[in-house]
Amino acid sequence: MRFNRTISVIAVTLALVASPAAVQASGKGGVAVEAVSSVSEQSLSALEIENLMYMREEEKLARDVYLTMFDAWALAVFDNIAASEQTHTDSVKDMIEKYRLADPVVDDTVGVFVNQELAALYADLIARGMQSSLEALYVGALIEEVDMIDLKRAIEETDNADIRRLYENLMTGSRNHLRAYVGQIEDLGVVYEAQYLSQEEVDAIVDSPVERGRR
Repeated sequence: MRFNRTISVIAVTLALVASPAAVQASGKGGVAVEAVSSVSEQSLSALEIENLMYMREEEKLARDVYLTMFDAWALAVFDNIAASEQTHTDSVKDMIEKYRLADPVVDDTVGVFVNQELAALYADLIARGMQSSLEALYVGALIEEVDMIDLKRAIEETDNADIRRLYENLMTGSRNHLRAYVGQIEDLGVVYEAQYLSQEEVDAIVDSPVERGRR
């Protein structure tokens, strides 16, 4: 369920959820992801390359949205997780460089993407998040849910242990981020309902401890 394959569905979600609230909160979640060295792209399939390119910009999208939401609402949770997402997108860049591929992020400016569907999605998510601080937290949770779906698929589509380990670390970070966002929402007395994962999956993640990344 990649972002660029489900934008029309997400647009419906953006229109359905509206819950104004004033929030003052902090939170953090994320993991360190190991650096990599250089090898040849010949050991990667076309699908593995496509997934790496997409993940690079998807992690950047998360960073960009959270930076923008922090500027809008001054909630520490966005600042903390944006820093984690910077580490994540840089880690994907390291893997791209390891396999001697061209980095799709040619302009690291917030809101700028080579993938124009991601650019459009960024605009939609920002519009929703600007409605209220609670909506911004819902946007954060939505991003992490979809990110986990994309990462699960990418893990299944790679035979390379180093790429799989990278994605598993990113997945750990996304679970931690989801815990943080849901915790902020529920601190307001709002019961969080899953947006893309099943409710059972979200509850299992939220009810389990914060994780550390694997090396």
